[in-house]
This record gives sequence, C-alpha cells and structure tokens, in this order.
Amino acid sequence: MPILEVRELFFAYPNGVRALNGVSLVVEPGEAVAIVGRNGSGKTTLVKHFNNLLTAQQGTILVNGQPGVGREPAELAATLGIVFQNPADQIFQSKVRDEVGFGLLRLGASGSELKRRIQTALDIVGLAWASELHPYDLTLTDRKLICLASILAMEPALIVLDEPTTAQDQLGIARLVEIVRLLHSQGRTLVTITHDMDFVAEAFQRVVVMRDGQVILDGPTASVFQQPKLLESTYVKPPALTRLSQRLGLVEPFFSISQTADWVQAQLEQTSAGPTRGQ
Repeated sequence: MPILEVRELFFAYPNGVRALNGVSLVVEPGEAVAIVGRNGSGKTTLVKHFNNLLTAQQGTILVNGQPGVGREPAELAATLGIVFQNPADQIFQSKVRDEVGFGLLRLGASGSELKRRIQTALDIVGLAWASELHPYDLTLTDRKLICLASILAMEPALIVLDEPTTAQDQLGIARLVEIVRLLHSQGRTLVTITHDMDFVAEAFQRVVVMRDGQVILDGPTASVFQQPKLLESTYVKPPALTRLSQRLGLVEPFFSISQTADWVQAQLEQTSAGPTRGQ
C-alpha cells in the first residue's frame, strides 16, 4: 500500500491563480523522492495538501490508505511529519530536548519511551551533545537539524523536508546528505521539495518535476537528469557535474560528487598503469 497517494488534485488561490492542475502522485514505502521545479510551479502548494494546511478543491489524497481531507494536521503528525524551511516556524521551546520531545508528548509518549525516542532522534542528527542547550544558542544548520529531530522522534511513516539546504553551508549540506542516506537505508520514506539539484543527486533516487501546477517528469534521478532540454523548460538545471560530463560526451554522465570521484580515480589509475607490454 502506498504511503501517499494523490489523485487528480486541483487547487486555485482566491486571487484566481491555479496552483495545481490535476496532479497525481504515488509515494511507496521506503522511497526517497525529490519534488523540483521553479518558484510558482506548485511544489509548496502540493506539499501543504499532504497534511491539510490547504484543502483540495478537487481530487483525492490518501495517507497510509486513509483519506487525508478533513483530518487535522495534528492528527496526521504521527503519520506524516513536515520539516519546515524556516526553523523559526517550528522552534519555541527553551531546551533542545524539550523541542525534540514536544510532538511526542502530544502523541502521549512518556517516561523511558519518551527519553529513548528523544535520544535516538538526537543521535541521528548528531546533536546529542546539545540536548540541554537553548536552540537559539546553536547555528542555523543545527536549528534545522533540531526541527528534523523533532519529526524523527515521532517516527512518522513519511518525512517531508521543505527546502532543507536553504541558507546552509557546504558542511551543513554534507551532514544533511549523510542523514538522508542513513534514514533511507533504514527504510524510512522521505520527500523533499528543493531547488538544490546537487543535493537531489546525492541523496534522492526519484525526481518529480513540476511546471505550471502539473507533473511533467517523474522517474529515477539519473533518467530525469538526462533530459536537459525538457528540464530547461522548467528552469531546472541538472547538477553542474552532470552538465560537465554531458559536455565531455561521456556515455554515463555523473550525477553526484561520489560518482565523479570514482571516475577521476579510475582515470588516474589507468594513467599511472601506463601502456601494457606490446603496445
């Protein structure tokens, strides 16, 4: 059974702008899916329908097989957790551990179970050392990770990351890539909306491309990034390394730093080996 199923979703804002025009999407358990597209393509509007921050005017949303429409966001939190782009929209407690545990308390967790799940979430994001600190004594990168930990602690079936790399430095993004890879290896289901194609290439196996409120591409990351002409119409560019390898005419373009490093290493080894005898 899909974790999330969206069928023919339509939505227009009061000013008449049609943000979603018949969007359909299925997310299966264990998938890591990136939803991309230019500003105004409908990404954020779509995600706000997942937990009823916006209500569909036409269409169906099923979360874990159950209709999402009519259910309160707080009710859906145990199944679907959204990590907002701006930590200030989530953080309000004076200690990191209290922030991470707030949702758990609302779900009825207590005692050793509460402590265990807070500790596990902080361990995953690497912030166990900061549990007694005030969130605003930490960096923006760490505050974003606090928000992620607060969602992880509730162990939802689906985790949604809203522009997680915005305002992050390279070290922060690298940490986030490691966390997403770890969660995916554990069988967690993740969806992100992002403009960061390098992040997508490093951490997500499927890409959904939106334009004008519709899904125009949906497939494995490597396949989607090998369609630069169609992507150009959406103002989405494949990662810089992918574009470079395509310009070089390589049969198998690069889609991540790790792939590029492997290729460079292979070229160096081939060069150092030199020509074989008889050549």
